[in-house]
Amino acid sequence: MEMNANYTSFVAVGDSFTEGMSDLLPDGSYRGWADLLAARLAARTPGFSYANLAVRGKLIGQIVSEQVDVAAAMGADVVTLVGGLNDTLRPKCDMVRVRDLLEQAVERLAPACRTLVLMRSPGRSGPVMERFRPRMEELFAHIDALAARHGALVVDLYGSPVLGDQRMWDVDRLHLTAEGHARVAEAVWQRLGLEPETDWQALLPPAARPGWASRRAADLRFAREHLGPWIGRRLTGRSSGDGRPAKRPELLPYEPPAS
Repeated sequence: MEMNANYTSFVAVGDSFTEGMSDLLPDGSYRGWADLLAARLAARTPGFSYANLAVRGKLIGQIVSEQVDVAAAMGADVVTLVGGLNDTLRPKCDMVRVRDLLEQAVERLAPACRTLVLMRSPGRSGPVMERFRPRMEELFAHIDALAARHGALVVDLYGSPVLGDQRMWDVDRLHLTAEGHARVAEAVWQRLGLEPETDWQALLPPAARPGWASRRAADLRFAREHLGPWIGRRLTGRSSGDGRPAKRPELLPYEPPAS
């Protein structure tokens, strides 16, 4: 890894985490860590180009079949690959298949870019996390091994206490808030060897624990607005990303969004 290197192009590959949910903008679109990182890289490199192929809800097989070859053909300086976590959250998950597909993706992308970045994704504290933790940790151990074999960088978000703080997560309990995405962008920035601008692992100040009634109301809202629809999609084989195009499908010069 070069310190303070110049990167001229960036392609992001993945699912809702890389698409930017739930960093919601006033126009109803999502920003997210990849957009924030692209803006910062563009500010230091004239002519910087950016593509974001991520689509919410995608499983690792879909990421491999729909995004990986496209990203490899772009020949970018930096490619980020985050995938497989949606698979681990399914009631039935073939971890051997997930590992094999992730390996296929890394083998295709690593020689096609200057720097491949993988991630150990953050995990929200709570009972749901505990249920799926063994699968996630198996996935992350595989990511570490792939990175070592192929010279990729790993950003360890899973090991960050602050990203496990429930206040970093949206009401759907699956996606980071705007502050969470900003911290991920800083983590990737630093892993690329660039000068730190903030301490992305700084803990939040202590917070008063909500009362029983507030917690139950939040649980009911979550179940009604998010958990129920999520279970319904799983039972019917549907995905929130069905029919949705890539966020930024072409590697084009980055232009700041209109204010």
